[in-house]
Amino acid sequence: MRTADQSLKEYVIAQTKSTGVLPCIKLHKKDDYIAYAQAMYDGGARVIEVTMTTPGALEAIEAISQHFGDELLVAAGTTLDAASAREVILHGGSVIVNPCVIDDVIDVANRYNVPIFSGAFSATEVFNAMRKGAAMVKIFPGALGGPKYMTNLKMVFPEVNLIPSGGITPENAADFIKCGACAVSGARTFMDFDKIEKEGLSSITRQVAKFIDIIREAKKNLPIIP
Repeated sequence: MRTADQSLKEYVIAQTKSTGVLPCIKLHKKDDYIAYAQAMYDGGARVIEVTMTTPGALEAIEAISQHFGDELLVAAGTTLDAASAREVILHGGSVIVNPCVIDDVIDVANRYNVPIFSGAFSATEVFNAMRKGAAMVKIFPGALGGPKYMTNLKMVFPEVNLIPSGGITPENAADFIKCGACAVSGARTFMDFDKIEKEGLSSITRQVAKFIDIIREAKKNLPIIP
């Protein structure tokens, strides 16, 4: 639970780091968003993302936020403009996420004291995201640089909170953490629609729990970044 002296930014960062995952709901048509959120919550997630490309995204963010309160924080992914960022905040979103550094989106988030996970890739983009006030920097696409790229970034920006997204799998998640990431993110990473069709939403719960276990184990003996 969020303490009285804990800011939203501090709470979001702590919850994301403690689980090590930011699973994303990305659908092609409207569905029971509460059920998807519940499946992720049951797996251990405490911060989840709904992409703004999902039909009814604002409705989903508001519904999940009202249903779970501080028990499950909702991020709005792929937020590409200031107007959308403001709408997310007005609909109960607790985090703004974008795939790249977008100054006016970061400005809106900071104006409303809502944490932002800004997308970036190059060292210059990571620095700009940090300088603008990003709570975490989402390295996208994560698979392009690979796990060791996290180490390269942490060597020059030791204070940055890196959360790679795109191409993160159960096979490489531990490597990303050991190389400097504090959590991992993704949509396809956590939502396999073939499995969902065959096994139901419990497959999401199992996948989230699997990643949390992998990341918890990886964090036990972290190497020192040079």
